Order: sequence, then structure tokens, then C-alpha cells
Amino acid sequence: MSGLAGRPVSAWLRALAPALSLAAAVLVFYAIPPHPPLTLFDLRLVAVHAMIVGTAAIGMTFIIISAGIDLSVGSAIALVSVAAALVLEDGGGVGAAIVVALATGALCGLYNGLLITGLRLPPFIATLGTLGFYRGAAKWISGSIPVTAPTRGLERWVNPIPDPPWLLVAPGVWLMVALGIGFVLVLRYSVLGQHALAIGSNEATARLCGIRVARTKVAIYVVAGLLTGLAGLMQFARLTQGDPTVAIGLELDIIAAVVIGGGSLSGGQGSIVGTLAGAVLMAYLRNRSTVLGWPNFVEEMIVGHIIIVAVAVDRWRAGRTS
Repeated sequence: MSGLAGRPVSAWLRALAPALSLAAAVLVFYAIPPHPPLTLFDLRLVAVHAMIVGTAAIGMTFIIISAGIDLSVGSAIALVSVAAALVLEDGGGVGAAIVVALATGALCGLYNGLLITGLRLPPFIATLGTLGFYRGAAKWISGSIPVTAPTRGLERWVNPIPDPPWLLVAPGVWLMVALGIGFVLVLRYSVLGQHALAIGSNEATARLCGIRVARTKVAIYVVAGLLTGLAGLMQFARLTQGDPTVAIGLELDIIAAVVIGGGSLSGGQGSIVGTLAGAVLMAYLRNRSTVLGWPNFVEEMIVGHIIIVAVAVDRWRAGRTS
């Protein structure tokens, strides 16, 4: 079945799904008494939360496109935030904290990639194991307590009220947008992006075409780890401390953002723009739940069912195209 300009209806649905989902969420929350208004400050808070989820979700998009998954991303963010806080607590500068954060994230991605390719473990199992390992490592190096450290100006990047005001939103949000634009180009035109799509579409065929599958998968997880490191640094700047218990369950928001944005858990499909729109949707749901005074467990129930619905729709789309 085809739509406008001969484009399949399923392709249009995939492209428009994030915008339609966000519009539906806005209408639903507006219909719930007492109809809380969406203020400019609320929008800025949504943007800051979407910044952290979206930055990590860009890397997750590449992983899911290559038919992988990373359940450890929330724990890795906590580990990165603690590592950055320890550097700043010991008198290190912002540059050192950035290097340590990115290196920690990259090492987490490298370890995930080596477990998956070297031991031939399913990504779900490998990253389920490292989810606990990274969380435990964060508690170990922090003594199981939050590490409070001077932010040395990093907090300005995540402040909902930007300085200067003409930025409209926190500078970190614009950094996420710039990364999104850059990785759209990487996905479309780089060797890594094309190989990720090929592996996710048919790994056996990709191998026969001469693609070094194992090396590409490791590279994808390392790139995703770098973005996780940046998200962890943002998390530290937002909380002004490295907390080993932070970001529990954040991997659900990140994976949901990718799937809502058109990514297929079967691999071979995904959109950076759609992922960022999905991150905004997840942030909006969190913000409205807080404004309405709903307890945290209600948010978790909503997010859980969003993932169920998103995966069910993904399976339905896959069945129609098969």
C-alpha cells in the first residue's frame, strides 16, 4: 500500500510516529484536571531532561540499527558522573573531567562490544551483566555515597534558565542538537553508518560482502559509550554531584526514545531525528507527571507500557513489510 509520492504508508507512519505521539501526549495531559498550563520554564525543564536522554539515545540509535541493545547505559551514566565528580573533587579542571567522563564512557562501550563479539554473547545478556557491574563499580569508587564536587562552570550548560537569555534553552540542549545533526550525516554518509545498517539488516550478508562485523560492532559500542560519557557529565552538572544510584531505569527512557523515533529492535532501521523527538516525548511525560503530582511509580508504569506499545507497533510494522 502506497501513500503520497508512492511512499509506503508504513514509511509515512514510521516518519510521523514521534510527532503524532507527542501531539497525542500533549492532548491527553491537557485533558487531565486541573489542566496545568505548559509554561516557558516547563518547556525549558523538558529540554534539559531531553538533553540527557537524547544525547545517550543518539548512540543507542546506532546500536539498535545494528540489531544490538545496551541495557547498561543508565549504570554507565552513573559511573561516569561519579568519575567526573572525583576528578573535580581532587582539584582537577573541567578539561580533565571531560576527558575522564568521555574515556569512562568509551571504556564501558568497549567492554560491552568485546563481550558481545569476543564471547559471542547476545547483546541483551552481555549488557544485562554489565548493568550490574557498572553500577557496582560506581558504588565502589564512591564509597556508596554521592560525591559532591565543584562544578567549575559546568552547571551553566544544563541550567534551564540560559545565560545569555537569547539562547532560549540550556547550552547543552544546543550541543545535543548539533550532535544530532552531525550523527545524521554520519549515519547517512559514513562507512560506519552504512555498515551499521547493513549488519542490522542482514548480518550474514554483510559478512559475505566483506564487512568486518565484529570490528564494526565494537566501534559502534565505543561511539555510543562516548555519547554516554557526555550524558553522564551532563547528569553530574545537573545534580552538582556524582551519585552512584542515579539514572536507575533511565535506559528504559533511552530505548523507548529510539523505538518511538522509528528504530526497529530487529535492526536495520532507525532515525536520529526521530530519536530526539522520542527523547522530547519521554521528557514531556516525566514533566507532566511531576506537575500533576503523580507518584514516581505511576511514571514508571506509564513508561513501561509506552515501551510495550512501541515494541508492539514495531513488530506490527515488521509483519506488514515481511
